[in-house]
Amino acid sequence: MAENRTTTGADPWDLVVVGAGPGGYIAAIRAAQLGMRVACVEKAPQLGGTCLNIGCIPSKALLDSSELYFQVRSGMAAHGIRVAGAELDLGAMMARKDRVVKVLTQGIAGLFKKHGIERIQGTARIAAPGRVMVQGANGERELLTKRILVATGSVPAELPGLPFDGERIVSSTEALSLASVPKKMLVVGAGAVGLELGSVWSRLGAEVLVVEFLDRILPGMDRKLADLLQKSLQRQGLRIELETTAQSAERTATGVRVVLEHKGKTSMVEVDCVLVAVGRRPYTEGLGLDQIGVARDRRGFIQVDADYRTSVPGIFAIGDVIPGPMLAHKAEEEGVAAVERMCGIAGHVNYDAVPNVVYTNPELAGVGLTEDAARERGLEVRVGTFPFLANGRARCLGETEGQVKVIADAKTDRILGVHILGPRASDLIAEAALAIEFGASAEDLARTCHAHPTLPEALREAALAVDGRPLNI
Repeated sequence: MAENRTTTGADPWDLVVVGAGPGGYIAAIRAAQLGMRVACVEKAPQLGGTCLNIGCIPSKALLDSSELYFQVRSGMAAHGIRVAGAELDLGAMMARKDRVVKVLTQGIAGLFKKHGIERIQGTARIAAPGRVMVQGANGERELLTKRILVATGSVPAELPGLPFDGERIVSSTEALSLASVPKKMLVVGAGAVGLELGSVWSRLGAEVLVVEFLDRILPGMDRKLADLLQKSLQRQGLRIELETTAQSAERTATGVRVVLEHKGKTSMVEVDCVLVAVGRRPYTEGLGLDQIGVARDRRGFIQVDADYRTSVPGIFAIGDVIPGPMLAHKAEEEGVAAVERMCGIAGHVNYDAVPNVVYTNPELAGVGLTEDAARERGLEVRVGTFPFLANGRARCLGETEGQVKVIADAKTDRILGVHILGPRASDLIAEAALAIEFGASAEDLARTCHAHPTLPEALREAALAVDGRPLNI
């Protein structure tokens, strides 16, 4: 076990990480493994950042709990299980979510102690290269360091006509902790966050309307599979209106009155709660980046090179504060790569092999290029698909919606992308990411023996379908 280290002006830190989310805490641990003296500054009392505290983890806890509740009320009869009188205890459900979060955040604190990383609670300001000022409960502290890594993450983006009030017009943060199930909820934005949290509250009894500015849900995901997911969610009770914007909102005595616009025509809806889920923006307020000359683009993202170096020597950045998908696992990979490159190790992130997952039911996951993106690059592709309807394990689970789609280069057979709509897609996508990481061909995947009966067999069958020879359809 590494010793807990302190530092003086004559003995600076090797690395000060600003932010203890997935990117920051993983970077700190990897740096300590490589022999660096590391401090990590986090303003919140809990480690883990947005992901563990008010994002990925609590939302998945609620998704799993709400899905169980939904199944007990409507899905058990097909399995020969009759349940009467099932009731929702929202307080207990929220308490379980909080316990999951607490265990994981305490785990990070244990990892910091194990690796000798000093945890410093407070608000950081970069005064100059190699100098971080931290305002904490006991005043201001100066940290001298050879390198600074900015990993401060992101915050929900607001809409001008629907400013957050934390009660009736909420971000994902508040939507994870509502005190009661709203009768009517408006979700603005049909991205992953909007659809996931909309699903949670719909399963628990809310009447949910989702509006989306674009002509489709989930931009960036495979269009065909996203369309299939939309139809599935609508069958589950979600109303989804595309090419529709929320123009303004007015608080009433009992809720919110919202003006919607669709192709030039306006309408009004009255709901108990509005969830604004139109994306996130990099969080860099108070860091002093402009004062020290750290370059950012017009959207506020910090500009970095291939080694995650900013325009100021000795200052690095990763995760949601730099361009790219705002995903916890992407930030983790960048954190590892950044500190390894600081140490002269050839760390890297293959951005073509970063999976993306939407945890609705059915789940939607993708890695690599979509079919449209591949064709836009001028690539000739072959596509193989396989429906879960023909998969034995999916039949046993009673979850046969969706399909697997494998996209391969027509000339080389190299897998360019894999997209999965169906049960456990979030788990199945890992095999596809590995295949892309190692440059596998569709034939490689098709020739790999898969256990039977399992859901991953659908991935193998889709790879066989690339060559027109699926075995089970």
